[in-house]
Amino acid sequence: MRIIFMGTPDFAVPALLSIAKAGHEIVAVYTQPPRPAGRGMALRKSPVHQEADELGLDVRTPVSLKSPVDQKSFAALEAEAAVVVAYGLILPRAVLNGTRRGVFNIHASLLPRWRGAAPINRAIMAGDAEAGVAIMRVTEGLDEGPVCLMERVAIEPEMTAGELHDALSELGAELMVEALTALGQGSLHCVAQDSRAATYAEKLRNEETRIDWTRPAQEVHDHIRGLSPFPGAWFEMDIGGDESKEIKPERVKVQGSARADGRGAPGTVLDEHLTVACGKGAVRLTRVQRAGKKPMLADAFLRGVHLPPGSRLA
Repeated sequence: MRIIFMGTPDFAVPALLSIAKAGHEIVAVYTQPPRPAGRGMALRKSPVHQEADELGLDVRTPVSLKSPVDQKSFAALEAEAAVVVAYGLILPRAVLNGTRRGVFNIHASLLPRWRGAAPINRAIMAGDAEAGVAIMRVTEGLDEGPVCLMERVAIEPEMTAGELHDALSELGAELMVEALTALGQGSLHCVAQDSRAATYAEKLRNEETRIDWTRPAQEVHDHIRGLSPFPGAWFEMDIGGDESKEIKPERVKVQGSARADGRGAPGTVLDEHLTVACGKGAVRLTRVQRAGKKPMLADAFLRGVHLPPGSRLA
């Protein structure tokens, strides 16, 4: 089947590879333009762009798909279907109607729950027990199209957003290949969503990444793992220097945590294992990252800072 692939980040790469391996003809790959990155701010191609180059595919990087020229170029590919995976651009009606059989999306949630930009993070932050991927026929509404296939996975108690991201990326790739096979056979059946049950996964905001120790321990734990590894939940602590330097707060990201026994004033360090009191209960910080440094286990972190029991985290 002639397929147009549209995607940008790492999450989309397994789908691109699986579709190619399944024998479909990928007539073009649409992805976001190269962006400045790294210390030298050199232009860097997206992960999908890099993989498409390795496969020798035609790569297109329009900044928008609103122009008639870009829309005509899309339609001229005469594809049977398009596959969209975290592409990052709004698809106009002309693009949605620019293939013979439609545009299909891998969405990392159990639609209609968690429509929107950050479904993986929001599912964990909300304490959901399960997540999944849905293959959806794309319509003009935000993640409102009919669902064709869906697969569920359990969210383990210690699972982070990064771990769930990787699991759903691979699962979504498998499911999309299955959907394309059914589409080619004329047996793909898509069912309208119940919009009354919809929830929205809003884009993560900087101001909500700070840890609020006054919340119950389970909510703090879910908040930490839902933001790990990126953008990372964080707290501030006073890092002392020599006598000539002022004590100043340093931001510390938390990349891993676990529920723990203990209680105290919220934000109080309870023991020598970095257990911190919450509004109800406590969490043990297992993996942290100081500014400008790599993530480290809590024991290694405590060897480099003075943070005895009774210390308060801002």
